[in-house]
Amino acid sequence: MKYASLVFTRVASTIPTLVLATLIVFFLIRLIPGDPANAIAGEYATPERLAEIRTELGLDLSLPMQYLSWVGGVLTGDLGVSFMTGQGVAGLILERLPVTLILTTMGLVVAVLIGLPTGIISASRSGGRLDRFLTTAATLGLAIPNFWLGMVLILVFSVALGWLPGPGGPLFTADPLGAIRAAILPAIALGLVGGAEICRQVRSAMVEDLTSDHVRTHKAKGLSWRRILWVHSLKNSSLPFLTIVGLQISRLLSASVVVETVFGLSGLGTLIVTSTNQREYLIVQGVVLVMALLVIFTNLVVDIFYRVIDPRIR
Repeated sequence: MKYASLVFTRVASTIPTLVLATLIVFFLIRLIPGDPANAIAGEYATPERLAEIRTELGLDLSLPMQYLSWVGGVLTGDLGVSFMTGQGVAGLILERLPVTLILTTMGLVVAVLIGLPTGIISASRSGGRLDRFLTTAATLGLAIPNFWLGMVLILVFSVALGWLPGPGGPLFTADPLGAIRAAILPAIALGLVGGAEICRQVRSAMVEDLTSDHVRTHKAKGLSWRRILWVHSLKNSSLPFLTIVGLQISRLLSASVVVETVFGLSGLGTLIVTSTNQREYLIVQGVVLVMALLVIFTNLVVDIFYRVIDPRIR
């Protein structure tokens, strides 16, 4: 019951954030130069034809009425129709969503597998040469742009060595294994930067915990250093770890826009870039809405895990 109350409270509190996000995107995208009617009808369309298209798309309405009309469709599950292809926006998003989710999940796995062990090892050797080396490497990792790292990975592992596929990849619905294989290099490009941040945060939390009274008590009881480090101290540092993991999921979703473009993946990132260039307002709004919902869901899950792990929060 207490978790149901938490879910209800968190969902209710995120509604203003969701509305604000859609409002900002709705109005900002309309500041981009260009007219969707011109994109559909062509450069030499008559004014009458342009006016007809604007009426069909609802662009002749005021901006507040356009927004309310779109929100009304969203509440009924209708995200609109692409005016370039005639395909439903919801169908387009569902077709591309698995690629982005696979890429984000694999990138998070890479980040955790790199950041968590290195952060623990660095904390256990605090002030030593290994700690300084890992800290420096993590700082450099944070400074590396995802797109540059992605291009380097393509040149090394795809072009030079031929171990993994280069840019491009199938949709998950058409070829699941091919989509996963195509996501390996972009996931590494995303995960290395995330791993560097996790390493720094885990190290910082554990260095502080390893100097606390309970660690001295565990040592006095004769517990092995490995058990103290990997069980007790890691558990006490789980809240900062969960926080940074939740933030990394949000960052991975936003960074996937650039990485998908570099690797030519058919995910939400490339969809939103293409739709912005073509003035596909409804698709851009739909993709932003879905990404905002994913971030909200991630934060909700992290909040629940807080209460499961730490009795003080309960």
